[in-house]
Amino acid sequence: MELTKSLTQPKVIKSLLAILLGSIALTISAKIKIPFYPVPMTMQTFVVLFLGISLGYKVGLATIGLYLLEGIVGLPVFSNSPEKGLGLLYFTGPTMGYLIGFLIACYLASMIKFEDSYFVILGKLVLATSTIYILGLLWLGTLIGWDKPIFALGAKPFLLAEIFKISILALLAKQIVKIRKFI
Repeated sequence: MELTKSLTQPKVIKSLLAILLGSIALTISAKIKIPFYPVPMTMQTFVVLFLGISLGYKVGLATIGLYLLEGIVGLPVFSNSPEKGLGLLYFTGPTMGYLIGFLIACYLASMIKFEDSYFVILGKLVLATSTIYILGLLWLGTLIGWDKPIFALGAKPFLLAEIFKISILALLAKQIVKIRKFI
């Protein structure tokens, strides 16, 4: 009886809807890509940060977690799936570190507050995005070998686009953070 009552609460329903819609947005952002080897450039980092800012850490992390689970069980939600594989096989490929970094980046982006100055917001977004790349590069180096130009393959081609995405989010963050009160 108590469980049924708690599941019908408007806040729970809104949160579940936000998680589902956020997962769909993340999937769409994965498919908007510019092909690079071994890691494609997508709009995922933008959406991950947006989810953290707009949904807060609980709903944001649940959204990223659902997205990762969907991909691990074989749904074609990741950037190069199904063409480059599905499920756990794809997940443990070159992009795994970046995908795991999404969780930390979302959490860090959720720490942005309305009261933060533009430069504080910018700093938090740079830190959040950096965690994606640090974990991504660590995994990529482990997977393909540290004798390869890891930074040139897994970060350098994306830096200009990341600066652009972070700049846009920093400008919009104070408006985006207002969405939290509706979730």
